[in-house]
Formats: sequence, C-alpha cells, structure tokens
Amino acid sequence: QVQLVESGGGLVQAGGSLRLSCAASGRTFSTGAMGWFRQAPGKVREIVGQITWSGGGTYYAESVKGRCTISRDMAKNTVYLQMNSLKPEDTAVYYCASAGPLGQFDSWGQGTQVTVSS
Repeated sequence: QVQLVESGGGLVQAGGSLRLSCAASGRTFSTGAMGWFRQAPGKVREIVGQITWSGGGTYYAESVKGRCTISRDMAKNTVYLQMNSLKPEDTAVYYCASAGPLGQFDSWGQGTQVTVSS
C-alpha cells in the first residue's frame, strides 16, 4: 500500500496559480503512475491528469490542458500539480492517487481544497 499526503491547496483569485504537492510513502517501488483528480460539490470525481512514474509521460484532461503541468521528483517520492490561469470552475477538492503496475488507481490521499474566487 502507498500512503499519499497532499498539500498546497488554498484560496486564490481567478487568473492566479497554485502548486499542489503529493508526498508518497510506503510501497512506492510498485507505483506505475500517479494521478491528480478533483471533485467539485455535487459532481463526480474527475481526472485532472496523470504521470507515469518511470518514464514521466503525462496525460491531461481537456479542461485543464495548457493550464496545468504535472511533474515528479523521484528522489523525494513527490508529485506536483502546477495550476495556472485558474478559473472559478477549478474549485474542488483535489486528490492524488497512485496506480500499481496494472494501471488501477488504488491508493488515495485525503484531498486538499482549492477555491478560486471570481
């Protein structure tokens, strides 16, 4: 099992930026990919993007493409989500998740709140 702790959320004005961090511990050697998800009030959880742990390849949802960048620091077992040009519709609880070798996200952090004011 992998333990994940997110940080970096907060309140920001529209057009601003935030960088979220996700520190991983535990069985991190089995991690195939790390993902960022978000859930807004009354909505289902959706993927923001993901990064493969070894090769660093990334995927982004269309709603954030061009505004968000996911990166990783393998030495620190940490994944980052840099969010720029934030919009009120980006307001949500953001979660990081870890996927095993088969690609299923099975470990989740507790979430961090991001609120974007207009």
